[in-house]
Amino acid sequence: MPAAKPALQEEECTPDKVAAQSNVTAFSPAAPHLLTRPASARPELHSVSPPAQPRKATNFQPRVPVITGEATYRGTISVDGTVCGLLGAAASTLTIRQRPRNGSTAPELDGELSFKDLLRINGHVAGKILSPKGTLIVDTSARVESDIDVGICVVSGTVVGDIIGHERVEVTPGATVIGDIATPALSIQPGAVFQGECLMLHGQNSES
Repeated sequence: MPAAKPALQEEECTPDKVAAQSNVTAFSPAAPHLLTRPASARPELHSVSPPAQPRKATNFQPRVPVITGEATYRGTISVDGTVCGLLGAAASTLTIRQRPRNGSTAPELDGELSFKDLLRINGHVAGKILSPKGTLIVDTSARVESDIDVGICVVSGTVVGDIIGHERVEVTPGATVIGDIATPALSIQPGAVFQGECLMLHGQNSES
């Protein structure tokens, strides 16, 4: 019969043995010098930090939209801010928040702008504006370098271009119109500037 194996002896765990075991440094082939160099001279191991996350865009106070109302636009637009909404869908809507301009004189919209009911222009627009039955309001701070063909046109800012108003055209105090006006009813109030020729149309739908 095979000889019985000697039983394993349980060693008593004393505080001295625990202290002795805690002072043992494991050998690492990657860093054998840690066994011989004192703790004060050992290099510090730095943890690798995760890559920095991209900073979110800071909030800003957007300027007044260049136009207020529902319109169809074909042309170019330069955006210095944020754009949100849907483009290309059946009921596409875009909301544009622009940062304040720093002395730029370029038009904010340069193309063809058409609408049905009411449109207010608050900024700098160039190109063409069309709405035979709509009402166009040019705000006091607006500059329009366009040929305008609308039902009613109320100018409180600056318009450089010809205006056709199938119903009427109003030029309020402080406004400037440089171009020809064709309309059956024209109102130019004191303090307004008008440089051009006026053609009085006969009938609301006349376009002669």
